[in-house]
Amino acid sequence: LPLKKAFVARGIRMMEIDEFLASKLESAGYAGVKLQKTPLGTRIIVQAARPGLVIGKKGKTVKDLTMFLEEKFDLENPNIEVEEIKEPELIGQIMAERLATGLDKGQHYRRAAYSIMRRVMRRGARGIEIIIGGKLTSQRARVQKFREGVVSKCGTPWDDIVSYGVAHTVTKTGIMGIRVLVMPGNVRLPDNVIIYNKSLEEAAATGTKPEGESLFKPQEASGETRKIETKREDRPSIEKKEPIADLKESKTAEEVEEPVNEEKIEKIE
Repeated sequence: LPLKKAFVARGIRMMEIDEFLASKLESAGYAGVKLQKTPLGTRIIVQAARPGLVIGKKGKTVKDLTMFLEEKFDLENPNIEVEEIKEPELIGQIMAERLATGLDKGQHYRRAAYSIMRRVMRRGARGIEIIIGGKLTSQRARVQKFREGVVSKCGTPWDDIVSYGVAHTVTKTGIMGIRVLVMPGNVRLPDNVIIYNKSLEEAAATGTKPEGESLFKPQEASGETRKIETKREDRPSIEKKEPIADLKESKTAEEVEEPVNEEKIEKIE
């Protein structure tokens, strides 16, 4: 296959595997999957909040998933590993699935959304946004948004920090879509600049840069005058030679002066 088609086919297969595992491991708090190619086969890392449900009794669930993935998706010698998520409240996909489960049970969408928001913010998140679309209260579909805190939606924080999750649920009025964005609070943003409060001399002597201190300490704050010593390189001195004036062409000061016009002086008088 051409390179472009190979990337597209790989992305489609990854999406199909993710959807299949999400449907099979919904009760286990499924959060995502990673595929790694190894010399012995394909390594599949499943992220879940409850690893015991992924493994199953005596490893039965893992064996069934391995056989199905090998047959349907043509994976070479798949090996499934389960990675436990210690803070599921900060994963957008898990929170979206829990919100969808609450709506399936008949809970009001507003109460369910605020319950998820309080749960996430108590866990130490910087911000959360929940978007619910569908026939919420009437036959006309609309979108309802719930926000708290700060959530970045562009740049590096959106790509690497913000956790994104999507879920769907079918109610009596119709299908409803859920989107959850969670921004953890234990991460450093690109615009978070740390100012060091340590002098240049101390930093040069110790060679350390402790957090919360600056290497550029102003002179007024320190109260000491700084002496900057610069070493001047020894360069060969160049003697300037005065140009030798030509005696024939040189003129004296008397010759240079303009002659006085006596006729002009008489007219002025």
